[in-house]
Parts: sequence; structure tokens; C-alpha cells
Amino acid sequence: MTALHQATEVVDPVPGASAPHLPQQPDLIQLLTPEGERVGHPDYPLDLSDDELRALYRDLALIRRWDVEATALQRQGELGIWASLLGQEAAQIGAGRAMRPGDMAFPTYREHGVAWARGVDPLQVMSLFRGVDNGGWDPAKLGFNLYTIVIGSQCLHATGYAMGMQRDGAENAVLAFLGDGATSQGEVNEAMIFAASFAAPVVFFCQNNQYAISVPLERQSRVPLYQRAAGFGFPGVRVDGNDVLAVLAVTRAALAAAREGQGPTFIEAFTYRMGAHTTSDDPTRYRLASELEEWKLRDPIARVKAYLARSGIADHAFFDSVDAEGDELAARIRTGTLDMPDPAPTEMFDHVFAEQTPELAAQRAQFVKYRASFEGGGH
Repeated sequence: MTALHQATEVVDPVPGASAPHLPQQPDLIQLLTPEGERVGHPDYPLDLSDDELRALYRDLALIRRWDVEATALQRQGELGIWASLLGQEAAQIGAGRAMRPGDMAFPTYREHGVAWARGVDPLQVMSLFRGVDNGGWDPAKLGFNLYTIVIGSQCLHATGYAMGMQRDGAENAVLAFLGDGATSQGEVNEAMIFAASFAAPVVFFCQNNQYAISVPLERQSRVPLYQRAAGFGFPGVRVDGNDVLAVLAVTRAALAAAREGQGPTFIEAFTYRMGAHTTSDDPTRYRLASELEEWKLRDPIARVKAYLARSGIADHAFFDSVDAEGDELAARIRTGTLDMPDPAPTEMFDHVFAEQTPELAAQRAQFVKYRASFEGGGH
């Protein structure tokens, strides 16, 4: 057996058990170890002020607090569903903070941390999961597109948007988010073909959280995902997705290359989904508890806290203030979510097209007449 075959051989896991996941991977760019030790990388230097480092910790802590509160609200019947980001905070904050104001992000349905970094009010995300609306923020104003439920379709949208930027002569870039499971979708591969062919200023940011719902990565690809980029003709890089500093540095570099006309980059943020795929999922059916415990030792927030405390950049008063701010945020999210008024049933006809069509107007009228038939003791 050749060395190449040894490196790519797939071993089937024991039936009923999760495949092994090895956090220490080759070619993994890292600037902050799980123990909180700062390390350097010749290709990705990163110089941040103490204020900027503290701000990154604040981001990480607050979006986790948001996530915990949202999960609790769903369990209490106040949200239809919730897609947790637990464990993926560093990947999302690092990528979101790497963007410039003129850039545009195309999320999936889990990028709450990127939404936070782009200035989206958490309650505007909560209203989507509560079923009040389909997303209430202005994508053009914030540089953050609406959430996409269809797996992988946002990559085509992102590539098309990037090609539009290119033709407009804008010196901006697009960040397309996807999961490891989405790399098996035809739309994602089609998007990368178009992006490569036209040198579109788009960065494909894959959060490899090890599972496409219940399917482990080993069942999806015989090679590391970032190596697939070579087949499309553009660079791929794997970064420690639990290291907010490394993600920030790598994403900044990729976006800068895109703005300079060098075309796309594929970033594989090697991370782990510590929670369920969504609140309708039971991860204990397909992965081992020991695997989760192993990844908890690489918690993205704990390593930043250890680094800040050890280096004297932050003290107990700072961490206490962030905790207090998190409590205030959670209370605002809970109160704001519970106080959301239900939309009028006819609103579903109001935002289908910019201008209402005769067909849609007829459907609306029929719906109003149907609902009126139930009033006054009707059937």
C-alpha cells in the first residue's frame, strides 16, 4: 500500500458507534493553542491590541450566552426550532470580524456569530426562528444576507453576488458560509467552478464540525476537505476553527487576496459541533460521549480566557463585567422574544414580490374570504 493510500484510506467505524475524530490534524494553522499559549505562523502574522483581544473574548462569550438562551426558549416552546452554534463560536467571530464594511456574507442557518459581528440585532434572528417573519434585517445595509435553509444554495448566491461586485469594479469581497455536509451538494461544486472560472472575489468558508447532521466526515470524503480546492484551481487552507486568532488571520488574508483580484479561496475551519444539529436532533444516537468530552478540552472560549488571564490583558473585573453583560443580553432576548406580536395571516402575501401580481392578489382575496367564513360561528 502506498503512502498516499495510507493517508486516505477510510476505515468503517464500529456499527452503532461514532467514527473517531482526531483533533490534532496535519496542516492545521493555529495561533492560540487549546491551553491558551500564543504561537506564531510565518504566513499569518496577527498583531492585535489588548482592547481588540478583549473585544474578541466579549464577542465569543456573548454569542454563547445568546445561544444558550435561545436553546432554552425552544425547549420551552417559544421557538419552532433552533440551530445551535455551541463550539463553533471562534470560527464565526473570527470570520465575521475579518470582514470589511463593504463586504457581504452569505450565511446558512447557523451563523448567529457572524450576524452578531455584522451588527444584526439578535432579536431579528430570533423572530425568524419564532416564525414571526423570514428575517427582518436589511442585507444590503449590514452586509449580511438572509439565512438560507436549503443546503448549499447560498454558495451560488454568493458567487453570483461576487461576480456582480467584480463587474461593478467594487473593491470588496464575499464570504460564503457552508458546512462539511454541504460540500457533497452539487450547488456548492457548481459555485466553486464558476468562482474559479471567473476569478470571483469570493471566499468559501467551510465550518467542518465533523458531522452532516448524523453522517461523520469520514463517510463524506476520502481526503481533507480543504484539499478539494486544488481540483477547482484555487487554494485551500485548513485552520483550527476553535482558534479565533487563527481564523481571523486566515480569513483576513483570503478576503484580501479576493479583493486584489486573485480569485477565490476555500477555508476549512476544523471545529466541532458540541450541541445537536438542531433542537430536533439527538446526537447521542450517532456519536460517543467520550468524543464530546475530548473536544470540550479544546473549547474556543476557554483558551482565549486562559490567554488573556495569563498574559495580564484581562482581570477578574473584566470577565465579571462580560458575564453581567451576558445576563442582560439573555434577559433582553427572552423578554423581546416573548413580546413579539404574531403577524397578520395575510402578511404572507405582502412580501413575495416587490409589486403584488394579479394572481397573488386573487389568492389573498380568496384567503381573506375563507378566513371570514369561520367568523360568527361558521365552519
